[in-house]
Amino acid sequence: MDLGRPTVLCVDDEPNVLEGIALTLRRRYDLEVATSGQAGLAVLARKPRVAVVLSDMRMPGMNGATFLAHARVVSPNAVRLLLTGQTELDAAIAAVNEGQIFRFLTKPCAPPALLAAVAAAAEQHRLITAEQELLEQTLHGAIKALTDMLSFANPVAFGRATRIKALVSELVGRLGVRERWQVEVAAMLSQLGHITLPSATAAKVYFGQPLTPEEQALVDALPAVTERLLGNIPRLEAVREILATYARAYRPPGVHVDTSAHPDQEVVRLGAHVLKVAIHFDVLESEGATASDAIDVMHAREGRYDPAVLEALRALRGSREAQDVRELRPHELELGMVLTEDVKLPSGMLLVPRGYEITPRFLALIENLPRGTLKERLRVVVPPPRA
Repeated sequence: MDLGRPTVLCVDDEPNVLEGIALTLRRRYDLEVATSGQAGLAVLARKPRVAVVLSDMRMPGMNGATFLAHARVVSPNAVRLLLTGQTELDAAIAAVNEGQIFRFLTKPCAPPALLAAVAAAAEQHRLITAEQELLEQTLHGAIKALTDMLSFANPVAFGRATRIKALVSELVGRLGVRERWQVEVAAMLSQLGHITLPSATAAKVYFGQPLTPEEQALVDALPAVTERLLGNIPRLEAVREILATYARAYRPPGVHVDTSAHPDQEVVRLGAHVLKVAIHFDVLESEGATASDAIDVMHAREGRYDPAVLEALRALRGSREAQDVRELRPHELELGMVLTEDVKLPSGMLLVPRGYEITPRFLALIENLPRGTLKERLRVVVPPPRA
């Protein structure tokens, strides 16, 4: 395959038609072919770099418009074209108007018209991809700046955000979420508003201690602070909605919400559930609960969490006590071990948070600390030996 040439997927149940299309296109494009909608979806799942999808309208089992609607979900950046007969024009126009299809062509389609349509679709894909890459670079830079700011201004909140993000990544992986980056970014930015809290208030929030009315007012304002900080960053609409709604995330069974017309809404819905579970689990652990006890407490809060997310949490963390947890002297720590408790300096200042994975930088740091600065023994999870 030539990585410099766009990949075009052609779907038609008639092999002779596919052969004719291939003869027209193969000199300019890398081609994939399929003889049914299901086979076409399998190709898209296997070949994420497909730029253009060209499908016949009339196919048994799954017609072209339905196939392209599914293709839009599996490969949203691929530009879609529909081949139709004269008697299918009304259905084709309806599909185009619903925003699922870039262009439709009538059969029989002359080679010059086919080449021109595929070329326009490939250019459209190039523009979409270039814009997406530019936005992603801007987005990643903005997120890094914000998280760096949080790490300097409030190490406690940054530590919690790091742990929440790690757990959210595990949960969405367990749940099979495809579009997961919005959920993971929401997790990393979930504590961003804490940069506005005084250090004493931030510590109370972290350990679940009672707040004064004035402190509670500051905490209640955190979502609005986060919204102001994120409001002008592109492509964070779903992230902001997750952060704005996770506290009231769970919708009771039997209440159905149609998210098919707005795929991002499904990301928001599930992302809010996952983020709520991850944050509440971390809070309970910070208050001294074991992983199993924290999960039991959350199960007892009937109606507050999505049951599927809780079950995923139990599968991931319910047996963590079986891990190799040891108390080691600072000089015995090794790369890859994970701290199970906050490490503080004698002044009370947080050096690294619970959940921190030992790095060469940390080992060099503690080696240069005066003797007696750290606790005599630190609790860590020792990773299993590599096979």
